[in-house]
Amino acid sequence: MRAAVVVFPGSNCDRDMAVALKAAGADVTMVWHKDASLPDGVDLVAVPGGFSFGDYLRCGAIAAQSPICHAVVAHANRGGYVLGVCNGFQVLTETGLLPGALMRNSGLKFICKAVDLKVETSDSAFTEGYNAGDIVAYPVAHHDGNYTVDDDTLSQLRDANRIAFTYCENLNGSVADIAGVLSENRRVLGMMPHPERAVDTGHGGTDGQALFRGLLAQFATA
Repeated sequence: MRAAVVVFPGSNCDRDMAVALKAAGADVTMVWHKDASLPDGVDLVAVPGGFSFGDYLRCGAIAAQSPICHAVVAHANRGGYVLGVCNGFQVLTETGLLPGALMRNSGLKFICKAVDLKVETSDSAFTEGYNAGDIVAYPVAHHDGNYTVDDDTLSQLRDANRIAFTYCENLNGSVADIAGVLSENRRVLGMMPHPERAVDTGHGGTDGQALFRGLLAQFATA
C-alpha cells in the first residue's frame, strides 16, 4: 500500500502517523500543504493531528482550503481511502468529505489522556481488524472534539452503520458518544482519538496496531 501523509503548518502528529503506517508495512510519502497533487499511485491519504494554521477561524477551516486538500477531495471522490485523525477529522468535516462539525469540548478544557473506545462496526477497511463490540484504548489530545450533527444526520449514520467508534465515557460532549465516523462509501474515516499513538508498547499500548494492519491487509487482498 502506498500512503501519503499531509503536512500543514502546525501539524504535530504527521511523523507519528508516518511511523505507524511504515510499521504496518506501508510505503509512505510526506506531502506539503502547498502541493497541488498527490504522488502517483497513492492508495491512502492520512490527514494528521495538530493545530493546522494555528486553529484560526474554525479548527481545520483554513487547511481545508489548501491546494493539497482539493487533491484529497478528488482522491476520495475517485474511491480512494482517507484517514483523518484529530485535527485531520476536523479538516475532513470542513472539506465536506464527512458530515458534522467538531465543536469546543463541553467542559471547555483541553483533554489529553488515554480513553476507552467501543468499536461499533468491523465493516470497513479501517476497522476490519477488530470485532464489533471490542473495547480499545487510544489517546486523545483535543480542545475541539465535541462531534455535532443534527438528528436527521445522526439517524442516517446509525441506519447505514457508519459510526466507527464511540467513547465508553463521553468526555467532550459528542452527540451519541461518537468518536469516529465513516463516509457513505466507507472509504473515509474521521476520528478524534489517535490510533497512531497506540502502536508501540513503549507508548503505553498497542490497540491501534489492528487498525493499520487491517487497512494494509485490505490492500494485500485487493
